[in-house]
Amino acid sequence: MRTGTGAISHLRDLRFTAPAEYARTLRKAHEATISGTPDPSISPALIKSWQRSLALGIDPDQHRPVHRHDVSEARSLSAGHPLAAVMPALSQLLADESSAGRHLLIVTDRQGEVLWRVGSRQALRLGDSLEFVEGADWSESGVGTNAISEALMTGGPAQLFSAEHLVRTHHDWACTAAPIRDPYTGEVVGVLDVSGPFESVTPDSLRMVRCGVRLAEEMLKSAGIARAGGFSAAGGATLRGVTPLSERPSGSSVRSTLMLRLLGDKPSAELDGGARLPLTLRRAEILALLASRTQGWSADELAYHLHGEDGAATAIRTEMHRIRSILGNVVEPNPYRFASSICVVTDASMVAGHLREGRVSEALAAYPAKLLNRSANLSVELMRDELNEAVGASVRSSKDAQLIMRWCASDMGASDTEAAAAMASLIGPSDPRYQLLRARMDRVDRELQS
Repeated sequence: MRTGTGAISHLRDLRFTAPAEYARTLRKAHEATISGTPDPSISPALIKSWQRSLALGIDPDQHRPVHRHDVSEARSLSAGHPLAAVMPALSQLLADESSAGRHLLIVTDRQGEVLWRVGSRQALRLGDSLEFVEGADWSESGVGTNAISEALMTGGPAQLFSAEHLVRTHHDWACTAAPIRDPYTGEVVGVLDVSGPFESVTPDSLRMVRCGVRLAEEMLKSAGIARAGGFSAAGGATLRGVTPLSERPSGSSVRSTLMLRLLGDKPSAELDGGARLPLTLRRAEILALLASRTQGWSADELAYHLHGEDGAATAIRTEMHRIRSILGNVVEPNPYRFASSICVVTDASMVAGHLREGRVSEALAAYPAKLLNRSANLSVELMRDELNEAVGASVRSSKDAQLIMRWCASDMGASDTEAAAAMASLIGPSDPRYQLLRARMDRVDRELQS
Protein backbone atom coordinates (compact mmCIF):
# COMPACT_ATOMS: atom_id res chain seq x y z
CA MET A 1 0.00 0.00 0.00
CA ARG A 2 1.36 3.42 -0.90
CA THR A 3 1.71 5.91 1.92
CA GLY A 4 2.50 9.58 2.19
CA THR A 5 1.00 12.55 0.38
CA GLY A 6 3.65 12.44 -2.33
CA ALA A 7 2.75 8.88 -3.31
CA ILE A 8 -0.97 9.72 -3.29
CA SER A 9 -0.35 12.79 -5.44
CA HIS A 10 1.65 10.63 -7.86
CA LEU A 11 -1.23 8.18 -8.07
CA ARG A 12 -3.72 10.92 -8.83
CA ASP A 13 -1.53 12.16 -11.68
CA LEU A 14 -2.29 8.82 -13.36
CA ARG A 15 -5.95 9.84 -13.68
CA PHE A 16 -5.13 11.54 -16.98
CA THR A 17 -1.88 9.86 -18.05
CA ALA A 18 -2.75 6.21 -17.31
CA PRO A 19 -6.47 6.05 -16.47
CA ALA A 20 -6.77 2.24 -16.67
CA GLU A 21 -3.88 1.77 -14.22
CA TYR A 22 -5.35 4.39 -11.89
CA ALA A 23 -8.76 2.70 -12.04
CA ARG A 24 -7.21 -0.65 -11.07
CA THR A 25 -5.50 0.99 -8.09
CA LEU A 26 -8.74 2.60 -6.97
CA ARG A 27 -10.67 -0.67 -7.27
CA LYS A 28 -8.18 -2.36 -4.95
CA ALA A 29 -8.48 0.59 -2.55
CA HIS A 30 -12.28 0.34 -2.78
CA GLU A 31 -12.27 -3.35 -1.85
CA ALA A 32 -9.91 -2.76 1.06
CA THR A 33 -11.90 0.18 2.39
CA ILE A 34 -15.28 -1.55 2.07
CA SER A 35 -13.75 -4.54 3.92
CA GLY A 36 -12.85 -2.30 6.85
CA THR A 37 -9.23 -1.35 6.04
CA PRO A 38 -9.29 2.25 4.76
CA ASP A 39 -6.85 2.88 1.93
CA PRO A 40 -5.24 6.34 1.67
CA SER A 41 -6.04 6.39 -2.05
CA ILE A 42 -9.65 7.08 -0.98
CA SER A 43 -9.93 10.50 0.67
CA PRO A 44 -11.35 10.77 4.20
CA ALA A 45 -14.18 12.95 2.86
CA LEU A 46 -15.20 10.24 0.39
CA ILE A 47 -15.00 7.55 3.08
CA LYS A 48 -17.40 9.60 5.21
CA SER A 49 -19.75 9.88 2.23
CA TRP A 50 -19.55 6.11 1.70
CA GLN A 51 -20.38 5.57 5.36
CA ARG A 52 -23.42 7.85 5.13
CA SER A 53 -24.56 6.08 1.95
CA LEU A 54 -24.18 2.62 3.49
CA ALA A 55 -26.17 3.78 6.53
CA LEU A 56 -28.95 4.83 4.15
CA GLY A 57 -29.10 1.31 2.72
CA ILE A 58 -27.13 1.85 -0.49
CA ASP A 59 -25.88 -1.51 -1.82
CA PRO A 60 -22.34 -1.11 -3.22
CA ASP A 61 -22.67 -4.29 -5.28
CA GLN A 62 -25.45 -3.06 -7.58
CA HIS A 63 -27.69 -0.29 -6.38
CA ARG A 64 -30.32 1.28 -8.62
CA PRO A 65 -31.27 4.92 -8.05
CA VAL A 66 -34.56 5.99 -6.54
CA HIS A 67 -36.93 7.37 -9.19
CA ARG A 68 -38.84 10.45 -7.99
CA HIS A 69 -40.75 10.69 -11.27
CA ASP A 70 -40.94 8.68 -14.46
CA VAL A 71 -39.13 10.06 -17.49
CA SER A 72 -42.14 11.80 -19.04
CA GLU A 73 -43.11 13.45 -15.74
CA ALA A 74 -39.53 14.67 -15.20
CA ARG A 75 -39.43 16.15 -18.68
CA SER A 76 -42.68 18.01 -17.97
CA LEU A 77 -41.21 19.36 -14.74
CA SER A 78 -38.03 20.45 -16.51
CA ALA A 79 -40.00 22.66 -18.91
CA GLY A 80 -41.03 24.88 -16.00
CA HIS A 81 -37.70 24.85 -14.17
CA PRO A 82 -35.66 28.12 -14.12
CA LEU A 83 -32.68 26.30 -15.65
CA ALA A 84 -34.73 25.49 -18.76
CA ALA A 85 -33.74 28.92 -20.06
CA VAL A 86 -30.02 28.10 -19.93
CA MET A 87 -30.10 24.51 -21.19
CA PRO A 88 -29.72 25.40 -24.89
CA ALA A 89 -26.52 27.34 -24.18
CA LEU A 90 -25.17 24.63 -21.86
CA SER A 91 -25.86 22.01 -24.51
CA GLN A 92 -23.98 24.01 -27.13
CA LEU A 93 -21.04 24.50 -24.76
CA LEU A 94 -20.68 21.05 -23.21
CA ALA A 95 -22.73 18.38 -25.00
CA ASP A 96 -21.44 16.09 -27.74
CA GLU A 97 -24.29 14.51 -29.68
CA SER A 98 -22.08 13.33 -32.55
CA SER A 99 -21.83 9.61 -33.31
CA ALA A 100 -18.43 9.58 -31.59
CA GLY A 101 -19.65 11.41 -28.46
CA ARG A 102 -18.81 9.53 -25.26
CA HIS A 103 -20.02 11.72 -22.42
CA LEU A 104 -23.41 12.81 -21.10
CA LEU A 105 -24.36 16.33 -20.09
CA ILE A 106 -26.61 16.06 -17.04
CA VAL A 107 -28.47 18.81 -15.19
CA THR A 108 -30.39 18.05 -11.98
CA ASP A 109 -32.62 20.05 -9.70
CA ARG A 110 -31.43 21.21 -6.28
CA GLN A 111 -32.23 17.80 -4.77
CA GLY A 112 -30.27 15.77 -7.33
CA GLU A 113 -33.16 14.60 -9.52
CA VAL A 114 -32.08 14.38 -13.17
CA LEU A 115 -34.13 16.80 -15.28
CA TRP A 116 -32.04 16.90 -18.48
CA ARG A 117 -29.51 14.65 -20.15
CA VAL A 118 -27.90 15.28 -23.53
CA GLY A 119 -25.49 13.06 -25.45
CA SER A 120 -24.93 10.71 -28.33
CA ARG A 121 -26.99 7.55 -28.77
CA GLN A 122 -24.06 5.52 -27.46
CA ALA A 123 -23.71 7.69 -24.35
CA LEU A 124 -27.46 7.65 -23.71
CA ARG A 125 -27.50 3.84 -23.90
CA LEU A 126 -24.68 3.67 -21.36
CA GLY A 127 -26.67 6.02 -19.14
CA ASP A 128 -29.73 3.81 -19.52
CA SER A 129 -27.74 0.84 -18.21
CA LEU A 130 -27.21 2.71 -14.92
CA GLU A 131 -30.71 4.25 -14.92
CA PHE A 132 -28.95 7.60 -15.30
CA VAL A 133 -32.18 9.02 -16.73
CA GLU A 134 -34.64 11.85 -16.22
CA GLY A 135 -36.49 11.46 -12.93
CA ALA A 136 -33.73 9.41 -11.22
CA ASP A 137 -32.40 10.66 -7.89
CA TRP A 138 -28.61 10.95 -7.97
CA SER A 139 -28.27 12.44 -4.53
CA GLU A 140 -26.34 10.58 -1.85
CA SER A 141 -29.52 9.01 -0.50
CA GLY A 142 -30.71 8.11 -4.01
CA VAL A 143 -27.71 6.24 -5.40
CA GLY A 144 -24.76 6.70 -3.07
CA THR A 145 -21.55 8.68 -3.46
CA ASN A 146 -21.09 10.29 -6.89
CA ALA A 147 -20.03 13.69 -8.24
CA ILE A 148 -23.58 15.09 -8.18
CA SER A 149 -24.09 14.07 -4.56
CA GLU A 150 -20.70 15.51 -3.59
CA ALA A 151 -21.51 18.83 -5.29
CA LEU A 152 -24.76 18.98 -3.33
CA MET A 153 -23.15 17.98 -0.02
CA THR A 154 -20.08 20.26 -0.24
CA GLY A 155 -21.55 23.14 -2.25
CA GLY A 156 -18.51 23.08 -4.54
CA PRO A 157 -17.20 21.30 -7.65
CA ALA A 158 -16.42 17.59 -7.47
CA GLN A 159 -14.79 15.03 -9.75
CA LEU A 160 -15.07 11.30 -9.03
CA PHE A 161 -13.12 8.72 -10.97
CA SER A 162 -13.93 5.02 -11.25
CA ALA A 163 -13.93 3.31 -7.83
CA GLU A 164 -14.19 6.60 -5.97
CA HIS A 165 -17.90 5.94 -6.58
CA LEU A 166 -19.37 3.73 -3.88
CA VAL A 167 -21.48 1.54 -6.20
CA ARG A 168 -19.38 -0.92 -8.21
CA THR A 169 -21.48 -0.62 -11.37
CA HIS A 170 -20.29 3.00 -11.57
CA HIS A 171 -16.59 2.09 -11.58
CA ASP A 172 -16.24 2.37 -15.36
CA TRP A 173 -17.31 6.04 -15.18
CA ALA A 174 -15.80 9.41 -14.34
CA CYS A 175 -18.11 12.25 -13.33
CA THR A 176 -17.46 15.97 -12.93
CA ALA A 177 -20.10 18.18 -11.32
CA ALA A 178 -20.65 21.60 -9.77
CA PRO A 179 -23.67 23.37 -8.27
CA ILE A 180 -25.48 26.18 -10.10
CA ARG A 181 -26.55 28.94 -7.73
CA ASP A 182 -29.27 31.57 -7.77
CA PRO A 183 -27.21 34.71 -8.53
CA TYR A 184 -29.39 36.80 -6.20
CA THR A 185 -29.67 34.55 -3.13
CA GLY A 186 -26.70 32.20 -3.49
CA GLU A 187 -28.97 29.18 -3.03
CA VAL A 188 -28.32 26.07 -5.13
CA VAL A 189 -30.89 25.69 -7.92
CA GLY A 190 -29.36 22.66 -9.64
CA VAL A 191 -26.22 20.72 -10.47
CA LEU A 192 -24.35 20.59 -13.76
CA ASP A 193 -22.60 17.26 -14.42
CA VAL A 194 -20.53 15.78 -17.24
CA SER A 195 -20.18 11.99 -17.05
CA GLY A 196 -18.69 9.32 -19.27
CA PRO A 197 -16.25 6.39 -19.44
CA PHE A 198 -13.25 7.13 -17.25
CA GLU A 199 -10.96 7.21 -20.31
CA SER A 200 -12.89 10.26 -21.56
CA VAL A 201 -12.04 12.55 -18.62
CA THR A 202 -9.38 15.21 -19.33
CA PRO A 203 -7.57 17.88 -17.29
CA ASP A 204 -10.00 20.39 -18.83
CA SER A 205 -13.17 18.56 -17.72
CA LEU A 206 -13.42 20.40 -14.41
CA ARG A 207 -12.58 23.75 -16.00
CA MET A 208 -15.28 23.32 -18.64
CA VAL A 209 -17.91 22.39 -16.04
CA ARG A 210 -16.97 25.52 -14.10
CA CYS A 211 -17.30 27.52 -17.32
CA GLY A 212 -20.76 26.03 -17.83
CA VAL A 213 -21.82 26.96 -14.30
CA ARG A 214 -20.55 30.49 -14.79
CA LEU A 215 -22.44 30.78 -18.09
CA ALA A 216 -25.66 29.51 -16.48
CA GLU A 217 -25.40 31.90 -13.55
CA GLU A 218 -24.62 34.87 -15.81
CA MET A 219 -27.62 34.06 -17.99
CA LEU A 220 -29.89 33.69 -14.96
CA LYS A 221 -28.68 37.04 -13.69
CA SER A 222 -29.15 38.76 -17.05
CA ALA A 223 -32.61 37.30 -17.47
CA GLY A 224 -33.67 38.01 -13.90
CA ILE A 225 -35.15 34.51 -13.75
CA ALA A 226 -33.87 33.81 -10.24
CA ARG A 227 -34.57 37.25 -8.78
CA ALA A 228 -37.51 36.07 -6.67
CA GLY A 229 -35.25 33.56 -4.92
CA GLY A 230 -36.11 30.21 -3.39
CA PHE A 231 -38.41 27.38 -4.38
CA SER A 232 -42.06 26.93 -3.60
CA ALA A 233 -42.96 25.50 -0.24
CA ALA A 234 -44.26 22.40 -1.96
CA GLY A 235 -40.83 21.76 -3.46
CA GLY A 236 -41.96 22.48 -6.98
CA ALA A 237 -39.62 23.24 -9.81
CA THR A 238 -40.47 26.90 -10.36
CA LEU A 239 -39.29 29.89 -8.36
CA ARG A 240 -41.77 31.92 -6.37
CA GLY A 241 -43.23 34.77 -8.35
CA VAL A 242 -41.56 33.72 -11.60
CA THR A 243 -43.52 32.51 -14.59
CA PRO A 244 -41.79 29.77 -16.61
CA LEU A 245 -40.46 31.01 -19.94
CA SER A 246 -42.72 28.65 -21.82
CA GLU A 247 -45.77 30.36 -20.28
CA ARG A 248 -44.67 33.97 -20.67
CA PRO A 249 -46.61 36.24 -22.99
CA SER A 250 -45.05 37.41 -26.24
CA GLY A 251 -44.34 40.82 -24.70
CA SER A 252 -42.25 39.31 -21.89
CA SER A 253 -39.03 41.17 -21.09
CA VAL A 254 -36.90 38.06 -21.65
CA ARG A 255 -37.73 35.51 -24.32
CA SER A 256 -34.57 34.39 -26.08
CA THR A 257 -30.85 33.85 -25.61
CA LEU A 258 -28.40 34.81 -28.33
CA MET A 259 -24.99 33.15 -28.08
CA LEU A 260 -22.29 34.81 -30.18
CA ARG A 261 -19.05 32.94 -30.83
CA LEU A 262 -16.54 35.59 -31.79
CA LEU A 263 -13.24 34.00 -30.76
CA GLY A 264 -11.28 32.61 -33.69
CA ASP A 265 -11.91 32.81 -37.41
CA LYS A 266 -15.31 31.12 -37.75
CA PRO A 267 -17.81 33.45 -36.07
CA SER A 268 -21.31 32.13 -35.53
CA ALA A 269 -24.55 32.82 -33.70
CA GLU A 270 -27.00 30.51 -31.95
CA LEU A 271 -30.50 31.56 -30.95
CA ASP A 272 -32.00 29.62 -28.04
CA GLY A 273 -29.53 26.80 -28.54
CA GLY A 274 -30.60 26.15 -32.12
CA ALA A 275 -28.36 25.47 -35.08
CA ARG A 276 -25.04 27.27 -35.18
CA LEU A 277 -25.45 29.93 -37.87
CA PRO A 278 -22.23 31.06 -39.59
CA LEU A 279 -21.63 34.81 -39.80
CA THR A 280 -19.70 36.77 -42.37
CA LEU A 281 -16.79 38.69 -40.92
CA ARG A 282 -18.56 42.03 -41.46
CA ARG A 283 -21.72 40.91 -39.66
CA ALA A 284 -19.65 39.46 -36.83
CA GLU A 285 -17.86 42.82 -36.52
CA ILE A 286 -21.22 44.61 -36.28
CA LEU A 287 -22.50 42.22 -33.63
CA ALA A 288 -19.25 42.53 -31.67
CA LEU A 289 -19.61 46.31 -31.64
CA LEU A 290 -23.26 46.05 -30.58
CA ALA A 291 -22.25 43.74 -27.72
CA SER A 292 -19.52 46.16 -26.59
CA ARG A 293 -21.88 48.85 -25.27
CA THR A 294 -25.47 48.99 -24.11
CA GLN A 295 -26.45 52.51 -25.23
CA GLY A 296 -26.36 51.48 -28.88
CA TRP A 297 -24.94 52.99 -32.05
CA SER A 298 -26.34 55.22 -34.74
CA ALA A 299 -26.02 54.06 -38.34
CA ASP A 300 -23.49 56.83 -38.95
CA GLU A 301 -21.37 55.80 -35.94
CA LEU A 302 -21.27 52.19 -37.07
CA ALA A 303 -20.46 53.23 -40.62
CA TYR A 304 -17.51 55.30 -39.40
CA HIS A 305 -16.16 52.60 -37.06
CA LEU A 306 -16.45 49.91 -39.73
CA HIS A 307 -15.58 51.79 -42.93
CA GLY A 308 -13.84 54.97 -41.84
CA GLU A 309 -14.66 58.38 -43.26
CA ASP A 310 -15.97 56.82 -46.47
CA GLY A 311 -18.54 54.74 -44.59
CA ALA A 312 -22.20 55.12 -45.55
CA ALA A 313 -25.17 54.63 -43.23
CA THR A 314 -27.04 52.86 -46.04
CA ALA A 315 -24.48 50.04 -46.00
CA ILE A 316 -25.11 49.53 -42.28
CA ARG A 317 -28.88 49.45 -42.80
CA THR A 318 -28.41 46.80 -45.49
CA GLU A 319 -26.30 44.64 -43.17
CA MET A 320 -28.83 45.05 -40.37
CA HIS A 321 -31.56 43.84 -42.71
CA ARG A 322 -29.45 40.76 -43.49
CA ILE A 323 -28.74 40.11 -39.81
CA ARG A 324 -32.46 40.21 -39.06
CA SER A 325 -33.16 37.84 -41.95
CA ILE A 326 -30.80 35.31 -40.30
CA LEU A 327 -31.49 35.84 -36.59
CA GLY A 328 -34.88 37.53 -36.46
CA ASN A 329 -35.61 40.82 -34.69
CA VAL A 330 -32.65 40.68 -32.32
CA VAL A 331 -31.58 44.29 -33.05
CA GLU A 332 -33.62 47.43 -32.46
CA PRO A 333 -33.07 50.56 -34.62
CA ASN A 334 -32.56 54.22 -33.65
CA PRO A 335 -30.08 53.59 -32.14
CA TYR A 336 -29.02 50.10 -33.15
CA ARG A 337 -28.76 47.87 -30.10
CA PHE A 338 -29.84 44.42 -29.00
CA ALA A 339 -33.54 44.14 -28.23
CA SER A 340 -34.50 44.14 -24.56
CA SER A 341 -36.13 40.74 -25.12
CA ILE A 342 -32.74 39.20 -25.94
CA CYS A 343 -30.18 37.94 -23.43
CA VAL A 344 -26.84 38.21 -25.26
CA VAL A 345 -23.87 36.08 -24.23
CA THR A 346 -20.55 36.04 -26.10
CA ASP A 347 -17.63 33.69 -25.65
CA ALA A 348 -15.43 36.77 -25.23
CA SER A 349 -17.62 38.09 -22.40
CA MET A 350 -17.38 34.71 -20.67
CA VAL A 351 -13.57 35.01 -20.67
CA ALA A 352 -13.80 38.56 -19.30
CA GLY A 353 -16.24 37.41 -16.63
CA HIS A 354 -13.83 34.76 -15.40
CA LEU A 355 -11.06 37.36 -15.21
CA ARG A 356 -13.23 39.77 -13.22
CA GLU A 357 -13.89 37.03 -10.69
CA GLY A 358 -10.22 36.02 -10.49
CA ARG A 359 -10.72 32.63 -12.17
CA VAL A 360 -7.63 32.76 -14.36
CA SER A 361 -7.48 29.04 -15.14
CA GLU A 362 -11.12 29.02 -16.28
CA ALA A 363 -10.54 32.16 -18.37
CA LEU A 364 -7.63 30.54 -20.17
CA ALA A 365 -9.61 27.34 -20.77
CA ALA A 366 -12.43 29.41 -22.33
CA TYR A 367 -10.04 31.40 -24.54
CA PRO A 368 -9.05 29.21 -27.53
CA ALA A 369 -8.30 32.05 -29.97
CA LYS A 370 -8.23 35.83 -30.29
CA LEU A 371 -11.37 37.88 -30.94
CA LEU A 372 -12.25 37.78 -34.67
CA ASN A 373 -8.61 37.16 -35.43
CA ARG A 374 -9.00 37.79 -39.18
CA SER A 375 -10.55 41.22 -38.74
CA ALA A 376 -8.43 44.21 -39.72
CA ASN A 377 -10.97 46.70 -38.37
CA LEU A 378 -9.37 49.13 -35.91
CA SER A 379 -12.22 49.04 -33.39
CA VAL A 380 -12.20 45.25 -33.35
CA GLU A 381 -8.39 45.20 -33.12
CA LEU A 382 -8.58 47.39 -30.00
CA MET A 383 -11.11 45.07 -28.36
CA ARG A 384 -9.01 42.06 -29.42
CA ASP A 385 -5.80 43.50 -27.96
CA GLU A 386 -7.56 44.55 -24.75
CA LEU A 387 -8.89 41.05 -24.09
CA ASN A 388 -5.64 39.34 -25.05
CA GLU A 389 -3.57 41.60 -22.79
CA ALA A 390 -6.03 41.11 -19.93
CA VAL A 391 -5.69 37.33 -20.19
CA GLY A 392 -1.91 37.54 -20.53
CA ALA A 393 -1.50 39.90 -17.58
CA SER A 394 -3.70 37.72 -15.40
CA VAL A 395 -1.76 34.60 -16.31
CA ARG A 396 1.57 36.29 -15.60
CA SER A 397 0.30 37.58 -12.26
CA SER A 398 -0.88 34.11 -11.23
CA LYS A 399 2.73 32.93 -10.78
CA ASP A 400 1.44 29.49 -11.75
CA ALA A 401 4.08 27.81 -13.93
CA GLN A 402 1.58 25.39 -15.46
CA LEU A 403 -0.79 28.21 -16.46
CA ILE A 404 2.03 30.32 -17.85
CA MET A 405 3.32 27.38 -19.87
CA ARG A 406 -0.15 26.79 -21.34
CA TRP A 407 -0.43 30.47 -22.19
CA CYS A 408 2.98 30.68 -23.86
CA ALA A 409 2.31 27.50 -25.81
CA SER A 410 -0.86 29.01 -27.29
CA ASP A 411 -1.04 31.22 -30.37
CA MET A 412 -2.31 34.07 -28.17
CA GLY A 413 0.67 34.04 -25.81
CA ALA A 414 3.38 32.82 -28.19
CA SER A 415 5.12 36.21 -28.34
CA ASP A 416 4.63 37.18 -24.68
CA THR A 417 8.23 37.73 -23.62
CA GLU A 418 7.14 38.92 -20.17
CA ALA A 419 5.44 35.58 -19.58
CA ALA A 420 8.58 33.75 -20.72
CA ALA A 421 10.63 35.78 -18.25
CA ALA A 422 8.13 35.00 -15.48
CA MET A 423 8.39 31.32 -16.39
CA ALA A 424 12.19 31.44 -16.17
CA SER A 425 12.04 33.05 -12.73
CA LEU A 426 9.70 30.31 -11.48
CA ILE A 427 11.40 27.20 -12.84
CA GLY A 428 14.88 28.38 -13.86
CA PRO A 429 16.24 28.76 -17.40
CA SER A 430 17.79 25.28 -17.34
CA ASP A 431 14.39 23.57 -16.96
CA PRO A 432 13.43 21.62 -20.14
CA ARG A 433 10.01 23.30 -20.14
CA TYR A 434 11.64 26.70 -20.41
CA GLN A 435 13.92 25.50 -23.18
CA LEU A 436 10.89 24.23 -25.09
CA LEU A 437 9.22 27.58 -24.58
CA ARG A 438 12.33 29.49 -25.67
CA ALA A 439 12.58 27.41 -28.85
CA ARG A 440 8.97 28.16 -29.72
CA MET A 441 9.41 31.88 -29.16
CA ASP A 442 12.57 31.92 -31.28
CA ARG A 443 10.62 30.29 -34.09
CA VAL A 444 7.86 32.87 -33.80
CA ASP A 445 10.47 35.65 -33.94
CA ARG A 446 11.99 34.18 -37.10
CA GLU A 447 8.56 33.91 -38.74
CA LEU A 448 7.81 37.56 -37.91
CA GLN A 449 11.13 38.72 -39.36
CA SER A 450 10.89 36.70 -42.56
